[in-house]
Amino acid sequence: MERLKSLTDDVLVTLYLEGNNYAFDVLLERYKERLYNYIFFIVRSRELAEDIFQETFVKAIVNLQQGRYQSDGKFAAWITRIAHNLVIDQFRQERNENNISNDESDVDLLNNATYAEGNIENIMVNDQVLLDIRALVNELPEPQREILHLRYYQNKSFKEIADHTGVSINTALGRVRYAIMNLRKMVEKKKIILELE
Repeated sequence: MERLKSLTDDVLVTLYLEGNNYAFDVLLERYKERLYNYIFFIVRSRELAEDIFQETFVKAIVNLQQGRYQSDGKFAAWITRIAHNLVIDQFRQERNENNISNDESDVDLLNNATYAEGNIENIMVNDQVLLDIRALVNELPEPQREILHLRYYQNKSFKEIADHTGVSINTALGRVRYAIMNLRKMVEKKKIILELE
């Protein structure tokens, strides 16, 4: 692990993608303080900052595994951009919660075209993808299945998950990371196409 600390970000990314999970741990350690401080400076809430911080690294893992990082020596800027986008998403979500919604109305007051003729197929495809994902999640080991359920189905923060399961926040993050890695392997092995419309 000490040897890894002297390597560049791009070398660590390559090692991680080749299966060396310690390489990602070094990246996490290298940028955690700077990234957390950046997020906290914007959101001004420790709990929300911790949540967005954890989500940033989960999203980074997914993007790395999907080949969405270009090795150009700008890992710090890349991961900061992910954090920034998640902060923006959080502000949008808060704003939308204060807006008028017609979700519970039989009449579409806002003229949404969700059920317009061309979109029924998209809805059916999305439903099937969600069923496929749920089936894959059920094949995960219990600790990973539990933590994904708490995070993505109950929208719990990583702090709440840690308290609920009696583990540290880092352990909760690690379980999510391994669960996502395992899901990705299952998707590739079973040749499932997961594309939401």
